[in-house]
Amino acid sequence: MANRKISAAVVGAAVAPFLVAIPAGTASAHGYVDAPPSRQAQCAAGTVECGSITWEPQSVEGPKGLKSCSGGNEAFAELDDDSKGWTATPIGAQATFNWKLTAAHKTTTWEYYIGDQLVGSFDQGGQQPPQELSHNVDLSGFSGPQKVLAVWNVADTANAFYACIDVNVGAIE
Repeated sequence: MANRKISAAVVGAAVAPFLVAIPAGTASAHGYVDAPPSRQAQCAAGTVECGSITWEPQSVEGPKGLKSCSGGNEAFAELDDDSKGWTATPIGAQATFNWKLTAAHKTTTWEYYIGDQLVGSFDQGGQQPPQELSHNVDLSGFSGPQKVLAVWNVADTANAFYACIDVNVGAIE
């Protein structure tokens, strides 16, 4: 019996270094626009009363190519509700969108839309972004209240992260 215990210990000690060498699964990417405050940032801050998105503003993930604030995620459908009382941030003709990434993933592009019109695109070239980054987007072709859809296209999955930001273009000179 003692030989079996020693043998198991020897085998375990021999296998352990190989288990450490096996790469872990890819970490999930997570992130959102925190300034100007996106809808999920407003939920997290308590500016607007929301459901589960309040505790996980970084989790609005869905298939690439969608044009919805919820990323097609039914659990976050309230983000698609334009009548919920979202606060529109006054901005000038230019806006700087700050992303907060809680788990950075290699990225193809960052895109910004008003309606179906692409108003800004930034190529990350498949590189991993920093935990925080900003994009300056020219919105001079628009005025008044607008909803900007920000999309983070992850390089190594079929998914993207989505954030809608309510702004009032031209309210600040």
